[in-house]
Amino acid sequence: MAAHLSGSTPAAPSMPPGWPARIRALAAGELIPPVPKPSATVVLLRDAADGPQAYLLRRRTSMAFAAGMYAYPGGGVDPRDAEAAPAWAGPSPDAWAARLGVDRATAQAVVCAAVRETFEEAGVLLAGPDERTIAPARDWSAERAALEAHELSFAEFCRDNALVLRSDLLGGWARWVTPAFEDRRYDTWFFVAALPPGQQAADEVGEADRVAWLTPAEAVRGCAEGRYGMLPPTLSVLRELLTVRTAREALDASVARDLAPVLGTAELSGDRMTVRWSGYEELTIDGSYPEEGPPTDDPQ
Repeated sequence: MAAHLSGSTPAAPSMPPGWPARIRALAAGELIPPVPKPSATVVLLRDAADGPQAYLLRRRTSMAFAAGMYAYPGGGVDPRDAEAAPAWAGPSPDAWAARLGVDRATAQAVVCAAVRETFEEAGVLLAGPDERTIAPARDWSAERAALEAHELSFAEFCRDNALVLRSDLLGGWARWVTPAFEDRRYDTWFFVAALPPGQQAADEVGEADRVAWLTPAEAVRGCAEGRYGMLPPTLSVLRELLTVRTAREALDASVARDLAPVLGTAELSGDRMTVRWSGYEELTIDGSYPEEGPPTDDPQ
């Protein structure tokens, strides 16, 4: 996916290889879109001399979704989190329901997913003994593995370790829904969070072959140069963070963010295909993609 820094001319994004055939199948009524699965992802930020840096994972090429792409820690909602909440500090599930535009149970599960997945994948725990503190650094590898294997719910983990989920450490940033022509679809809420003092993010992650701390400008530039592959939501969030000067500023800015869902749609006319995301015209993919032979991109 191409990218540009503020003030420069964006390069034309390219069509992922599997999309043309699936767009045709959807248009022909041969493809039934999967129901998007609720999920959450967290843009973990830490302050550095040149501004905040985001924690990014390069997903292994063996992964079924977004293989080889840089992404933030995240994953699907565990239905158990909608039924039993852990001890809770910060905005309540009802407050999050209003913010996320969903019912209370869904909001509770989404926030739990955000905290759980950040812990599972990055080893960063947005929870503590009470509403004012964060859990001290220690070896949580066994607990992280048990959560990843679904051997216990996040509520059970918090109960067993006398922890309180700190929802006040999260800020809602965006909501993106995978296009209908994708074979795996997610309804994903993006959150921002600051790396808690005394904690370190994991250098090795099971689902990733590389981790990197990058400023939004570095990541956007690297994507434009072809060094960092990213899906549209990942890239767009980084672009939106270009002007943020600290992790705290990102959290403060999240209060005013619009969390209306962003959904990519495809138009097909003969061999010509156009994929658009409303409000994100710079992401538009447009070109001629014959059923046989190499595609020819047509820059905007």
